[in-house]
Amino acid sequence: MDTRHQVQLLLQIQQLQFATLELNLFLDTHPDDQQALAMFNKLHQDLMQCVRSYEQIYGPLLSYGFSPALQNTWRWAETPWPWELKY
Repeated sequence: MDTRHQVQLLLQIQQLQFATLELNLFLDTHPDDQQALAMFNKLHQDLMQCVRSYEQIYGPLLSYGFSPALQNTWRWAETPWPWELKY
């Protein structure tokens, strides 16, 4: 398994999570900003695609609520924890 790809994908997910959270906070105080709303929607879509790609290859990112059990197996404990990956 290519851990460089896994680390790159995790970094991309973290960057997208940060950007969408920041836009979320901005939109809380500027709800009519159409440019920010469009950017939030685009980045959210990109984030969801990255998460789907990651989970298809490496397994679930979360153990609760968002990641279905794939192939009728519980894979959460089979993958290295994020802090166990070698960067």
